[in-house]
Amino acid sequence: MPLDLGWVRALRVNRSAAERRTSTLPGRRSVKNTHQAAWLLRAVSMIDLTTLAGDDTPGRVHRLCAKARQPVRADLLDALGVARLTTGAVCVYHEMIAPALAALQGTGIPVAAVSTGFPAGLSPFATRLAEIEASVAAGAQEIDIVISRRHVLTGDWGALYDEVAAFRAACGPAHLKTILATGELGTLTNVARASLVCMMAGADFIKTSTGKEPVNATLPVGLTMVRAIRAYHAATGHRVGFKPAGGISAAKDALVWLALIKEELGDRWLAPDLFRFGASSLLGDIERQIEHHVTGAYSAAWRHPMG
Repeated sequence: MPLDLGWVRALRVNRSAAERRTSTLPGRRSVKNTHQAAWLLRAVSMIDLTTLAGDDTPGRVHRLCAKARQPVRADLLDALGVARLTTGAVCVYHEMIAPALAALQGTGIPVAAVSTGFPAGLSPFATRLAEIEASVAAGAQEIDIVISRRHVLTGDWGALYDEVAAFRAACGPAHLKTILATGELGTLTNVARASLVCMMAGADFIKTSTGKEPVNATLPVGLTMVRAIRAYHAATGHRVGFKPAGGISAAKDALVWLALIKEELGDRWLAPDLFRFGASSLLGDIERQIEHHVTGAYSAAWRHPMG
């Protein structure tokens, strides 16, 4: 949609109110036993299993993809009566797209690639566009881009809109997940405005963080972003997805995030096409909790490797 500066500038976020609202979630929303196992299995289906390291190799990516195909041990799934479970996607750098596609062939699990000078987003603009086009041509079905934080910090909403719109056009048929790097945006009001501008420019998802900032996904930031999504849906009828990323490593934290989504956006968003976790270590703890539910005993973390 066209950029609506009046709507953007009218947005304000009361940080204290957001913190009070989210502080109630862990104690007020608690699921146990079979219900907890069901929620955790749903969380697994919405994880973007990720490796973004300088020492990534095709072998590491193949092992990660094997985990994406079978994220929870078969004996545990059999005990719960679950026939098939996979993660939401596998996320890699451009150079690892081909190994990931080969390892996931026939599974229906999409490959996501980070792009546009990830994580800082300070490469020349033409280079960032070319990165997107190359990753889409290589077969990536989802592109995780980073915005130029300076546009938010200086209030240059037109520049941010034009940037994201150009990224959206370069993605073609691929889904565009727009990373705001919220830990570097200063205020929740900036987070809300940036969220809205990115959605106006065509983002399919808005995502909190690269996972490389000192502060990543927090519940007040999440609340701010999902309420922007809710307002955008109310005004346009268009659903935009949400992806918290960075620092979510415990199963109990995943349950809190799912409760936030259910309360603020509703059940329709509790599906991989509209919600993802940007986390890998989270899966290990979820599998431990599921094993505890099935056997009554906790296992060591090393028994649940990522690959």
